[in-house]
Amino acid sequence: MKVLIYKTAEEAKTHAARRLLKQVQQRPKSVLGLATGGTMEDVYAKLVSITRKSSTKWSEITTFNLDEYWGISEDNPASYRTYMNHHLFSQIDINPARTYVPMSQGTDPGQAAAQFEAQILASGGIDLQLLGIGENGHIGFNEPTSSLASETRLKTLTESTRSANRRFFETIDEVPKYALTVGIGTILKSAECLIVGTGASKAVAVRSMIEGPVSAACPASALQMHKKVTVMLDEDAARDLELRNYYHLVHPDGQESPLNNG
Repeated sequence: MKVLIYKTAEEAKTHAARRLLKQVQQRPKSVLGLATGGTMEDVYAKLVSITRKSSTKWSEITTFNLDEYWGISEDNPASYRTYMNHHLFSQIDINPARTYVPMSQGTDPGQAAAQFEAQILASGGIDLQLLGIGENGHIGFNEPTSSLASETRLKTLTESTRSANRRFFETIDEVPKYALTVGIGTILKSAECLIVGTGASKAVAVRSMIEGPVSAACPASALQMHKKVTVMLDEDAARDLELRNYYHLVHPDGQESPLNNG
């Protein structure tokens, strides 16, 4: 893992947006894996801003979102399709037909999951997967105990995850108990992963992800097995890292040098 620690959350999110834009500019036919959540709202706002300033075109980009609640309509204000349309897709020149979000309703979630997995495969696979990390170490909606070889499937959400997402709904009872999520095994097939973690509430999960054992107890720890992962953190999220001083040594300019791989 390439671990980059920025002084503030603002800096971490800005650099994440720049990395995404760089991918679009250098490979305008890229397949991007996208994430949602509070952290990503700021990342996408910055991405939209620098896209407009640079006049970057998204017309040939294909995107796959990590997850979607199961049991609500896609036009529900709290759905991730609505989230993505609002925060990114409606503000850039991307072709809506090239934006894929898992189904949110139907009679057979297993079939819906298999279809989404097939669409990713048909696209040629994910070139760059954007990820956030949950306080319990989840990536996507791959909660603790998720198989590290899992593919897209229906997952039961933990109470801690439902509580964290409570702010998007009127009452806790309205927060869905299930979601379709891209699996950890599918995430690991991405050519490159970019994970963003900010805030002290993520510190324990971040340490487990980077320095802990690879374990289903912290699904994000599976990223240790990926060949190309960049982790962008602020000081608060990085506070519990045992090798924090080392990560500071190789950040930020040294990481860009061909003589220093971090």
